[in-house]
Amino acid sequence: MTETPYTVGSVDLSRVHMVGIGGSGMSGLARILLIRDAVVTGSDVKKSTAVEVLRTMGATIEIGHKAENLELGGEKPTVVVTSFAAIPQDNPELAAARAAGIPVIRRSDLLAELMDGHRQILLAGTHGKTSTTSMAVNALQQAGLDPSFAIGGQLNRAGTNAHSGTGEAFVAEADESDASLLRYSPTVAVITNIEPDHLDYFQTPERYYQVFDDFADRIVEGGYLVVCLEDEHAVATAQRAAQRGIQVLGYGGSDAAVGTDVPCAAEVLEENVSATGAHVRVRLTLPEQGPQELSYDLHIPGHNMVLNSLAALLAGALAGGEPDALAAGLTDFTGVRRRFEFRGEAGGVRVFDDYAHHPTEVSAVLTAAREKVDAEGKGARVIACFQPHLYSRTMKFDAEFAQALALADAAVVLDIYGAREQPVEGITSRIITDKMPEDMPVIFEPDFSEAAGDAVSLAQPGDVVLTIGAGTITYVAGEILHALEKSADQKGKDV
Repeated sequence: MTETPYTVGSVDLSRVHMVGIGGSGMSGLARILLIRDAVVTGSDVKKSTAVEVLRTMGATIEIGHKAENLELGGEKPTVVVTSFAAIPQDNPELAAARAAGIPVIRRSDLLAELMDGHRQILLAGTHGKTSTTSMAVNALQQAGLDPSFAIGGQLNRAGTNAHSGTGEAFVAEADESDASLLRYSPTVAVITNIEPDHLDYFQTPERYYQVFDDFADRIVEGGYLVVCLEDEHAVATAQRAAQRGIQVLGYGGSDAAVGTDVPCAAEVLEENVSATGAHVRVRLTLPEQGPQELSYDLHIPGHNMVLNSLAALLAGALAGGEPDALAAGLTDFTGVRRRFEFRGEAGGVRVFDDYAHHPTEVSAVLTAAREKVDAEGKGARVIACFQPHLYSRTMKFDAEFAQALALADAAVVLDIYGAREQPVEGITSRIITDKMPEDMPVIFEPDFSEAAGDAVSLAQPGDVVLTIGAGTITYVAGEILHALEKSADQKGKDV
């Protein structure tokens, strides 16, 4: 796990070339650079909405990677930015930059540079980073603080994944997958949960846990570590941090702090689940202030989303937001693209799309869907259309994925989306479906083009279908809706 030598302030950001500029993280930082009047050039392997938006903002972008792309701005860039996890090190633009003596830095280095001079509110954890970050941004915006932000997904209401604000706060996700979160200096560091993941990088659970301890040590003097008291590893991290003199605060249910010495600063007093989300009443107890009760409504179902809202509320308050206004911002929050995102309804079947790609996340989204249909009381079923992400993750958690998917009434399981990994001989998604209940309708579908039809064959009016995964599965949601509409039209003609 070698790190690129880098210190904040060591690079010139006047002319920035970004390799893989259309990615969710890179495109957001490109937006901020353009707003700050930098010359931005870049390249990507394919056209995308993000690329077109950046072009309209003034970026010069070439499709395809080649050394000549370093000249897109008329003169060589002052720095080249790459996401090392996604871009091969023999990329011709990276090779040309090194040959020309141009600094090459990571996306996380660029984010650290952009956050320099701000109060950094950083959201970390195995699950829930994007949703929690988005909630915090929406709450702070409602409180009138106009934070800068960089998110791994697009806010539904704002329609963007990044912004350069006028306020002191900069809110961002802190990605642990390659230890890049250790490049930041948070004023408020939130850890939503800790569960071993990305073991292709960390190798052992212990090394994965350690990166969160190291992250806590990055908190600036006078700052706070905020953790979920319902997660044992987050609590353990907080207790070790407290022993090192770091200020720690927790959030969770009324009995979550039992057995720990981490004070519960945001406590759930009431959680009423409905078909549209949840009504939440909490007690907020800020340092050196008396307790305050607040109520708000969430439009996204699931207890995990209630916990995420507590983290956002507490982080926003520590960043200077007025609690009542923050609560109003949580009520106003309409979600993030690909986080239980409603894609449409056809033939009486509702289709949602979610980015979940770890067994715990799959379990959480299917549990939330179950709570939703149960609250409606119409006997609807939940159908999962799942695409595993990465061979290493699938092999590590095949039994856990099978257990999570069993929370649905029926499932279509596509073959593995390898992303940056090469196929592993003999490994397919059958290692998941073979472990699923024999009495559960399950389709293993190796042909991507057939997945939508499979889902439609299982669905009945009133059902909820979820497309789940971090790969190309999101495109299947639209195909399912189209197939449902076509089926409904045909049935109408047959009547």
